Amino acid sequence: MGKRLGKTTGWIHRLSLKHKQVQMLTGVTYVRIDDEGLHLMIEDKPHVLAVDSIVICTGQIELRSLFEPLKQAGQSVHLIGGAFKALELDARHAIDQACRLAALI
Repeated sequence: MGKRLGKTTGWIHRLSLKHKQVQMLTGVTYVRIDDEGLHLMIEDKPHVLAVDSIVICTGQIELRSLFEPLKQAGQSVHLIGGAFKALELDARHAIDQACRLAALI
């Protein structure tokens, strides 16, 4: 649960959710969302959560597959935001990077 939360802050996030009576599930596979709700498998057993709102908090991976080929082809390329460092993605930081790069270009 939250396997890639920061080592020093992950426990704080889990404790905060626990105090807000958020039910936490492990071993979950998400199947689909439809009018019935959120369909999932919990330890290979189907479940449907009747919900009216769903917030999806997904991680990111750095997608750099074009960076080196473009660089080697002589193109001017830059990495910013999640492509630069997805682990610590921060929208304000990404916008700052983009503005600074735009000013240089």
